[in-house]
Amino acid sequence: MKILHVTPHLGGGVGKAHAALRGVLPEEVEQTFVLLEQPRDRRYLELIESGGARVVTAASLEQVAELASKSDIVQFEFWNHPRLFECLARCAFPAMRTVFWSHISGVSKPLIPPGLMEEAMRFVFTTKASLDISSSALLSEMARSKLAVINSGFGFPRADRRVPVRNRNPAIAYLGTVDFVKMHPGFFDTIDALTGDDIRVSVWGAIDPSGPVAARARAMRRPERMTFHGETAEPAVALADADIFFYPLQPDHYGTAENALIEAMSLGLTPVVLNNPAEMAIVRDCDTGFVAQSVEECVSILQMLLLLPELREKISRNAIRHVAENRTATQAAFDFMVLWLGLLSKSPQPCDFRRAIGANPADWFVATQCLPGVEWNPPTWKHAQQRSKGTLAHFESVFTSDASLARLRL
Repeated sequence: MKILHVTPHLGGGVGKAHAALRGVLPEEVEQTFVLLEQPRDRRYLELIESGGARVVTAASLEQVAELASKSDIVQFEFWNHPRLFECLARCAFPAMRTVFWSHISGVSKPLIPPGLMEEAMRFVFTTKASLDISSSALLSEMARSKLAVINSGFGFPRADRRVPVRNRNPAIAYLGTVDFVKMHPGFFDTIDALTGDDIRVSVWGAIDPSGPVAARARAMRRPERMTFHGETAEPAVALADADIFFYPLQPDHYGTAENALIEAMSLGLTPVVLNNPAEMAIVRDCDTGFVAQSVEECVSILQMLLLLPELREKISRNAIRHVAENRTATQAAFDFMVLWLGLLSKSPQPCDFRRAIGANPADWFVATQCLPGVEWNPPTWKHAQQRSKGTLAHFESVFTSDASLARLRL
């Protein structure tokens, strides 16, 4: 079985997921990954290659089409990356069996263009939260029948699990994106509001020392409670001394798999999250963690956990068991094998992705911002300048001097 994965790159969560999957897929699965831009982070790419897969950086869209013609199944690792939209709209693909594995939820912006779900032979989400999309009147009954969910976030193996330390004050940790584009600014208000003399909070992740997160931390009444450690290549080691994983995210954040949350749960940390769709699809309230309805409720939950070690240990055991039973690379690989084998029984089909997303960069960007038939409103100046992934500024940096994008600034 020859699978071609078309992806902008293999960094971050996408690379991490495929590195784990490559280690458990059967040898009969021959994987080729074609990258649409030069790789920047080679860590997971090299793990995937060492597992026996082939990784190619595309020299042209013609090469992508040629690789697709030699494959049994073409799987698009989907998110709102400009190069992926360019490939979908401009590559002269042959008839093929297609799968999309979506690494954005589509619950809020960036949206998933409904036409892509119509054109694909199978469309796979990485979170159950995305299934709400299936009720959209824009999707046909046929498109709804193509939808599935396969997790892309996996826990650590048993050997990495922490051992609770008694007779010391519990520690709180956060690991992930240290930027208010994803991290909730109420994080610091919550830590400030806790009572106690020995509140210890470790934050792991890249931080801009001149940015708003660092400024907010400096403005705390109790800034001594915070320790910023920067990025880590070994999250299991970073979280080894923590007892509580405090992970409040913005309500419209772009994440789906939330690797850090799942990994922390697999290590036995007690998670506290806000009631956002992706987190609620992972954490079962009062069973495998706690889902707060507000930042204010986070304070009372954390205060309770700091005082009750027996409750922390109960939730810890439940979280470890839940992740071990439901969030493993082995299970995801099995789910993909079932899906791929089902596709092999079908004939390749022609695809018109351009009809689904438009013909030019402006069309592609707008397709991620509003549904068909809805008028697009230009972003505010502040958000227009941000170059985080999939923003207008990101599209402009890839397609410099593009006339269609220039119109969006008028």
